[in-house]
Order: sequence, then C-alpha cells, then structure tokens
Amino acid sequence: MVDGGPERRAGAMAGGAMPDRSSGALTDLMRQAVFVQDESGAIILWGPEAQLLFGYPPERALGQQAADLLLPDGPTGPAREWQRTARTGREWAGVLPARHADGHTRLVEVRSRPAPAPGGAVCILSQAADAGTLRELASDLALSTGLINQSPVALGLFDTDLNWRRVNPALARLHGVPASELIGRSFGATLTETDVSGVGEVLRRVLETGRPVIDHRTTGRTPADPDRDHVWSASFYRLDEPDGRPLGVAMSAIDVSERVRANNEVARARIRLALIAEAGTRVGTTLDLRQTAHELVRAAVPRYADLAGVDILDAVLGGGAAPPVQRDGSAVFRLLAFAGGEGTALEPAARDIGSPVTFGPARINTQAVRHSRPILLAKATAQGLRRLTRDEREARLLESAGVHSVLVTPLIARGEVLGTLTLMRTTGSRAFDEEDRELAGELAARAAISVDNARLYTRERNTALTLQRSLLPQLPQERSDIEIAYRYRPAVSEVGGDWIDVLRLPGGRFGLVVGDVMGKGVRAAAIMGQLRSTIRALARMGVPPAELLGHLDGIAEFLGDSIATCLYAECDPREGWCELASAGHLPPVLVQPDGRGELLRLPRAVPLGVGGVPFLSVRLRLAPGATLALFTDGLVEERGHSIDEGLRAVLRLLEGPAGSLEETCDTVLGIRGRDTAPQDDVALLVARVHRGGADSEKRSA
Repeated sequence: MVDGGPERRAGAMAGGAMPDRSSGALTDLMRQAVFVQDESGAIILWGPEAQLLFGYPPERALGQQAADLLLPDGPTGPAREWQRTARTGREWAGVLPARHADGHTRLVEVRSRPAPAPGGAVCILSQAADAGTLRELASDLALSTGLINQSPVALGLFDTDLNWRRVNPALARLHGVPASELIGRSFGATLTETDVSGVGEVLRRVLETGRPVIDHRTTGRTPADPDRDHVWSASFYRLDEPDGRPLGVAMSAIDVSERVRANNEVARARIRLALIAEAGTRVGTTLDLRQTAHELVRAAVPRYADLAGVDILDAVLGGGAAPPVQRDGSAVFRLLAFAGGEGTALEPAARDIGSPVTFGPARINTQAVRHSRPILLAKATAQGLRRLTRDEREARLLESAGVHSVLVTPLIARGEVLGTLTLMRTTGSRAFDEEDRELAGELAARAAISVDNARLYTRERNTALTLQRSLLPQLPQERSDIEIAYRYRPAVSEVGGDWIDVLRLPGGRFGLVVGDVMGKGVRAAAIMGQLRSTIRALARMGVPPAELLGHLDGIAEFLGDSIATCLYAECDPREGWCELASAGHLPPVLVQPDGRGELLRLPRAVPLGVGGVPFLSVRLRLAPGATLALFTDGLVEERGHSIDEGLRAVLRLLEGPAGSLEETCDTVLGIRGRDTAPQDDVALLVARVHRGGADSEKRSA
C-alpha cells in the first residue's frame, strides 16, 4: 500500500488533503463512509466519514478486523457472507446491524468490492451509509420524481446558462415538443410568436438576485397549437447547492388561457352593462330631439366606438305614418348627431347635420331599417364604406380616418322604425363582433324610446307653437293716438298656454289682453285659443272688463280642470282713459311721461275656473306719452328669487326716459335673460298713448 504504513495513510485521509467535494452535495447528505480492508479483513484505511458514521477514530479502527469492530454479534449470518464474498473477489451489498462507538446499534447499508493494491495484493473497498438516511433519500427522490412526472403543472429546470436541464411530461405536452429536443436548448428556441425576451429577462434576474418571480404572464403560441394564442402563468425560483452556489432556475407554468378568456368575457359583460346603464342615465335628459340624438352618440363614443352617428328617417320627422322605405326601395334620412373620439382624423361630420339624404336600396342604412335588424361589417372595405356614405368624398373621409369596422343598428320604438345608430371603429380598435351586434341592439332599443319621446314631444310642441303663433295679435296700422309692441317667447322645454291679444273696439277704443292657461302642450294652447275667441266675441259686444271676466269664468268650467289667469284692459286713447280688470293675474306697470313707474294695484280676484268671486275693475286716466305694460309670469319668475323681486326688476327696466317700444321690449327681455331660451313662456305687451287727458284719476267701476 502507501509508504509509511496504515497510520500514515489514515492520517492523510483524516487531515486536510482531501478530494474536491464541491460537487458532492448528495454524497455529503448521505454521509457515505469509505474504509478499506486488506486480504485478512483488517482495516487499513479509515476515512473521516467512517468516523462520523461509526464513531471510531482512526487510531481505534486501523488494524482491527472490520467484522469484530463493527458487528456486535461477530461475523455471523449476513456478516459472514459479507466477509466471505469480499475475500472471494465478488461484490457484496446488503444491510448490516453495525455497532457505534457509543454502544448503540444502527442499520447500515454496505457495498463492498475487491480492488487491486500495490504489489499485486487485493484489498476490499467498502462504502457504508446509514440505512435510514438512504431510505429517506430514496423516498424523497421517488416522491419528487413522481410529482414531477405526473404533475399536470408544467415543470422545468434551467442550468446557469439558462438552457433546459430537466423537462417534465406536462411541459413537453404544453410545448408540443419531446423533452429530448428541449434538453440543452435555450428557452424560446422552439416557440414562435411568443414573448421569449420577457421570460429570458425574468430568468436572468432570478438567477442573479435569487428572488423568485410569481405569476409572470406570457402570451404566445407553441408547436402544440400554432394557430391560437395562449396565456401562461409562470413562476421562477432559483435552486442553490448546500454551499449556496446557484444550481439553476426552476420554472412552473400553467395555461390560463381559458381563465383569461373567461375573465375577459366577464369584464366585457360588465362594460356592456355599464354602457347600457350609463346610456339610460345620459340619453333622454331632455325632450329635445337633437339633444337626445347628441346624448346617444356621446354615450357610445369613445367607450364603445370611435365614431357614431344618429340618422332619423325624414318621414318620422315629418310626423306622418309613412313606411320607412319608399316604393323604389330608397329611404330619406337626416343626420341629427355625429361624434368622434379625441384624436380621430375626421371632420365633425361626414355630411351636413340636418340635411336630407336619400339612400338607395343597396345602402346599409336602408337595409337596416327595411329589415329591422343590425347589419355588421366586421371588416369594412372601401366598397363597404361606399355603401355607408352619400358619395365617394364621404367614403374617402371615412377611409382616411382609418374606419375598418362598422355596425349599423335600427332605432325601433313602439313598433316603429325611427332611423339608425351607426357605430364605427378606426385603426387601433378591435373589430366589431357578434357580441357587439347584440349589445348595439340593446343600446339602440333603450335609446330609441328616448328618441321617440323626444320626437313625439317635438311634434306636439311644434303643433302648440304653431297654434299659439297663429293666434298672435295683428297690431293697428297708421294710428297716431296709440303705439303698441309685443314679444312672445315660447319655453325652450315645453310650450305653455300664455297669450296676448290686441282688440279693435268700436269708437276708436282698444282692448289689451294678456293671459296664462295653467299647463303645457297642445291642450293648454287649445284652451287658450277658446278663451281668446270668447274674449274677442264679448269685447266686440261692448261688455266691460269686469263683466267680461265674469262671463269668461262661467265658460271656464266647461274647459275641464284647467285654471287660467287673465288681465283685460279697455283703452280709449282719444279720451285718455283705461279700464282694467284682473282674474288672478300679475299687476301691470304704468310708466308716466316723466319716466316714473308703478305697479298698479288692482282689485284682488281669483283665476278663471275657480268661480264664486265677483270681478271688479279700475278706471284710470292716461296722460299723453304714458306707457302701459302687461306681461305673464314667465318674465318675472326666476329660480332662487321671489315674484316680488322679479316685478321690481321689470319695473326698474321700464322706468326712465321714453324710447321706442320695440327697443323697450328688447331691453326688458334681454336683461331679464328671456330673449332666446326661457324656461317658461314669456308674453309682453306694451302700449303708449299719444293724446288724452292730463289728469290721472282712479275710480271703481
């Protein structure tokens, strides 16, 4: 053997000159002991692991018979076979009950085999390890191997060069590539159209820092399913040897494509519900048809579409019951609203808002209203865009804006087709699909009710407005003794029953009337027309103001539950007097020639239709240049202020140096904010006498 004898050889193994164990992590964990016997069975080499396993230092082990030292009962049974087999030059492996230096016995797995020694001798090399530790390692290894091979989770191991070192069957199935083709290759070498750069960066970061990365999402395709995108959730962990050196990076991954798709479906469903709910609150806030159409396109853009337009059938706007499509298959539309998202390269509208456009039977809008169903152009070509627009110029506008998908949905309310809602998506947005078709149908069905309500209201308002304007007074011409001017402004929301009238009476006298029927719409306007006609008939018969209102009150009970206020003034500009009676109406303003004004105090009276209270009148003198102003409550009422404040404000506007009556009317309505869009009907009637008595007396009639 080695020069210097057994002691020297044992010291060499027990000292610092030992083989490199940097890669022997598993051996260290097994605590595998090595010792050597000569041909007689005496121990001639005793390693430090043998001392750790059996507890004997080299000085107690060297030279001893291994069977005598380690076997408590001597070389019997398996021990005898161990020694005999080894001496005959054959390998032997088995479990022996070995005695520890402290006296306890432990089972040890031993493997012995002959080995050549210097000088032609033969020695016995034995390796021993604790049987319990080996069984635990075997169990752990079996468990790990079973879990890795049978796990439905894709598992892999990368070395420090980030090449595949281990691939379980689930990972091979996920890739669609056998494990043998992956081992030794880098990640992503077998993947196409996949974000491999992102995963590679994660692998390098985990290897360098040792910090795991959980649930990293990667999207791509594999050879197993090359035609469909998948989403994987991967987690990465660094594996270290017992001495802390990195061994590589382990990866686990699961395909979460179905979960992601399900989550996306839920998210899209929530968006659809939110869109419909929002449209329910945003569309139909007013009864103005154009405003309602504008609210509809704004509810769709930009959350659901990049461009949107509302086209209403011209026949519907006309109020008739004509079919949506004409005999030749064409249809006439009017674009009421158009909206584009921020950044869309398109003018506010592809065609003029409100102008009529005739679309032939092949146009998409025409087909949508004719068949009463949505039409989807998932991929809108140039030819498809021409079927959507009036001419080539409009088609080029949409094409230049990047429109690539179109959805046209009919607006149907109460069984009547009103028009279409057109939705478009431009470059950067996904194309419309069948789910979008259903959503657009729900959105259009809800919005169509608001559009129809606005349409019906607009038709009723126009009817009432036409009726009211047809009853406006004709002012006297070429009269030097009296000057009259008036203003009538219908409410921006709903027309009421306000009216004014100027009556020519016998003897050069004039009747001035202002009234207000409670209520709105056609019914109020119709009642107003009846009252106006009755006043005209009674006034021409010479009935004085108080008596006239009494007759009018008696007639009012036949007009339903409506109540009206009225102020009637009979003026004689030649004689210079005026007699007034009121039925619950606001007091008039009298401005003297010197500019001083006052609210006339008239006898209190109830409105028409209440009954049971007599009406009284007041006669007063009118000086030359005096101005009398009659008006309805729409002029003086203002939210947050009392009527008395409004009356005082109008009085201040009427006072002062006399100007033309036309300018006076414009001034009063303009400063009071009632010139263009009042919230209630406004009626103002102003008269100025140019000759008459100078005294101003009042007496009860």
